[in-house]
Amino acid sequence: MQSELDFKPVSYSQTTLTELMIPAYANFGGKIHGGILLSLMDKVAYACASKHAGSYCVTVSVENVEFLEPVDVGDMVSMFASVNYVGNTSLVVGIKVISENFKIGTVKHTNTSYFTMVAKNDEGKPIKVPGLTLNNEEDVRRFIEAIKRKQIKQVYKVELDNAKTSIKNEMDKKLLAGERCNFSFTF
Repeated sequence: MQSELDFKPVSYSQTTLTELMIPAYANFGGKIHGGILLSLMDKVAYACASKHAGSYCVTVSVENVEFLEPVDVGDMVSMFASVNYVGNTSLVVGIKVISENFKIGTVKHTNTSYFTMVAKNDEGKPIKVPGLTLNNEEDVRRFIEAIKRKQIKQVYKVELDNAKTSIKNEMDKKLLAGERCNFSFTF
């Protein structure tokens, strides 16, 4: 039986990373590189997960990377991270990214992503993480959504594996009709 000490509330490990977007982070179009934002998101996911787990954590997967709004040089970007779900050795950290332009007074939600992290011991082996105490309906909603994303991910993996099996059937040929591709061979 687990004790209360084996659980930590969501609020315990919530982490915010805020950074000014400088010209060195910009791409040729003058917007901040997506890779810069992903790197910062990985850092805040690590900090949040490691605080909850009390150990080193590594990134296993990243879900829902969709940049909804561009980030400009001079914007102040804040990344709000919280543990949304825990398994035995894994944690799902939800990250909401907000960009603020102080000069013109705008605030934009640029993206929300989910990082799956695994806790490791000093030998690099996965270790059990504390459970998660859900203190309000928002915590419960996020936990349930993480379970549903996990289920959808499993179905998606099976479907993708099935799609890779063969390109010989007529249904696959019809799928390609109207797409921007042509063939230098007959199948």
